[in-house]
Amino acid sequence: MEEFALTNEQIDIIGEIANISMGNSATTLSMMVNKKVDITTPNVRVIKRSEALDDYEKTCIFVQIHYVKGLQGNNVLVLKEHDVKVMTDLMMGGDGTNTSGEITDLHLSAASEAMNQMMGTSATSLSSLLGIATDISTPIVNQIDVESIKVFEKMFDTTLDKFVKIAFRMTIGNLIDSIMVQLYPVDFAVDMCDKFISKGK
Repeated sequence: MEEFALTNEQIDIIGEIANISMGNSATTLSMMVNKKVDITTPNVRVIKRSEALDDYEKTCIFVQIHYVKGLQGNNVLVLKEHDVKVMTDLMMGGDGTNTSGEITDLHLSAASEAMNQMMGTSATSLSSLLGIATDISTPIVNQIDVESIKVFEKMFDTTLDKFVKIAFRMTIGNLIDSIMVQLYPVDFAVDMCDKFISKGK
């Protein structure tokens, strides 16, 4: 077996954890944008670092989340620029159609707040699922060029080539029908699975 492969059981566990935690996060986001938010059952697979942004074109928004309690390490959510613009407009009380122009600090700030609330809810779900208290720091949000694979080495402080990619289809009313991706190192995934299994014993 390859050093950083995951078993089918581990992939199933990661999918179950992601499904529950992000499902609860969708409810949180729904309250923030005042629209129905649906996040589908996630697709989980191990990928090479170079494949991480295959769902994106040109630039995208990286939201980096550090765990400060319960789990060691960090993960990243990747959002499309258009989706961030729609969410920002909705959070500001608009109808979600004011999406022209460049990404601004306002958009990045709104994305940070939305993901802070969503991942805070996710951390609460993880606490229950893993049987340990988990918490996150305030997310770090950046606009990233899709070609900038070097970013991974900086963000994850690693040169590892294998990551877990969890892809969700996210819809917000009739405004967004898109892919949101969560990425984390394989050893982070293994640690999470071990804690999940230990709780069940």
